[in-house]
This record gives sequence, structure tokens and C-alpha cells, in this order.
Amino acid sequence: MAVHRLTAEGQEGQAVPATPLEGAALLDRARSLSNRPEDQIARACGYVGPSGRVLKKSFYRALVAAKGYIVPSAAATTAPGKGRQADFRTRVHGNGNLLIGQAYTRRMGFEPGQEFRIELHKESGSIWLSPLQEPPS
Repeated sequence: MAVHRLTAEGQEGQAVPATPLEGAALLDRARSLSNRPEDQIARACGYVGPSGRVLKKSFYRALVAAKGYIVPSAAATTAPGKGRQADFRTRVHGNGNLLIGQAYTRRMGFEPGQEFRIELHKESGSIWLSPLQEPPS
């Protein structure tokens, strides 16, 4: 089943597949659109995320696989279920601030507006954050 979308010019464009094309169907569609920009080719082959963003990496991987090359899957190269990992590194900015970042505050369950007591431990070179009160539920 294909979904028809309008182009920026208001004319009906190529049918966009409900699921991304693979194999010979992908190669045929990509060849037929080879005179167009890469984003348009990927979009016409169904490589569009829920937000409408073109999924270029998935598109390129599918093209390579359709050509017969073995591509290690992302699951084989990373631990299962881990997704994107926080770096656990930061540095002091020029203004003296030390930014922790949303990935860490979310992971710790911190809520916006929550207050902390800062404890400095010079002997170990560490900084501790102690919540002043429990976050609202």
C-alpha cells in the first residue's frame, strides 16, 4: 500500500511506500530516481521517520545490503537495548560553570526545580549532590 504526498509545488509526487523498500525493489526505485537529490530518493523509497525526518543512514545501509554486501547490524556492534549512551565526560567552561546535562539528570530521576546541597570532597576530588527534599510525585 502506498501513501501519496504532495510536493512543495503542490503537485502530487511519487507514491511513498508505507514500509521502506528493500532488495531489488529498492534498487529499482533508487535507479529510477537517480537524477534527484538523495533526500528525495530516500523519501520516495520510504525511509522517513515518524517526525518526517529522512532516515539517511537506514537508507544507505539498505542500499548496501540490496547490492549484496554484508553489513553488520547495529545490534551486533552495540550492547542490546543500550541505545545512545551518555559520554560521562565534561569540562569546566570558560565562565567557571560545570554542565552536567539532561542525559545525567534524567538518568538520576532529577526533576526541574529540584534543589541540592553541593558537597566538595577535596581528598577524593569528587563533588556530591544531595537532594534537599524529595521531588514532587
